[in-house]
Amino acid sequence: MHHSLPLRSLLLRIAAAHLLVTLAICVPDMAFAQASPFLTGASSLQTNILAWLTPVAIILVMVLGGMAMANRMSWGWCIGAILGIAIGFGAPQIVTWVRGMFGV
Repeated sequence: MHHSLPLRSLLLRIAAAHLLVTLAICVPDMAFAQASPFLTGASSLQTNILAWLTPVAIILVMVLGGMAMANRMSWGWCIGAILGIAIGFGAPQIVTWVRGMFGV
């Protein structure tokens, strides 16, 4: 029994060192796992708007195509629709481009 006390102390030190290393490895992952509620909500809103905008844009293009076949539309409407679709679906890339221009 005389030798078990240093062995128990050594095992406790190894377990404590193992616990500290495990915590040091896991703490950065836990910090990254907690996203801002605003950013999570904004990303969800962006996804929902794009999901809603896709069928609307398809129907718009179909209507414009029908109007063009019937020769009942101004080509300004067609150009406006194309620009609107490009801005609607390209908004994240446009914002990234503008932020890059100003170094933000």
